[in-house]
Amino acid sequence: MSLNLSAGVENPARPLSAGRPAGRIEVFPAVVAAIAGHAAAGCYGVRGMADRGLRDGVATLLRRENLHRGVDLREAPGGVAVDVYVIVQYGVRITEVAHNLQTAVRFELERATGVSVVEVNVYVQGVHGDNWSG
Repeated sequence: MSLNLSAGVENPARPLSAGRPAGRIEVFPAVVAAIAGHAAAGCYGVRGMADRGLRDGVATLLRRENLHRGVDLREAPGGVAVDVYVIVQYGVRITEVAHNLQTAVRFELERATGVSVVEVNVYVQGVHGDNWSG
């Protein structure tokens, strides 16, 4: 199954769609982003999802119901490209957390939607410690 992402990325109100013999499948981009956000938030070392962009140099930690705001989707040759914005826990190896996050997001999106994920880019927006904020 392949979904038409060009319709949903530029105009978030239009769903991703795929024609099937039994009918039509439509998935809104916010749903795909939510799947990616929940997969990322569940990874070891990820404190939470961050809003895209920084406000006054500070990353905003998103609530569970807004995880889709920390994900950007775009059409790429052969599938979809995903940008994920996260805040990691202090003391973890950031490269390992990012690699695990890429694997988890790719797996969950391909399992749930059937769309090929060609790249997952991880943007670490901040580091969070238990006894300090940063």
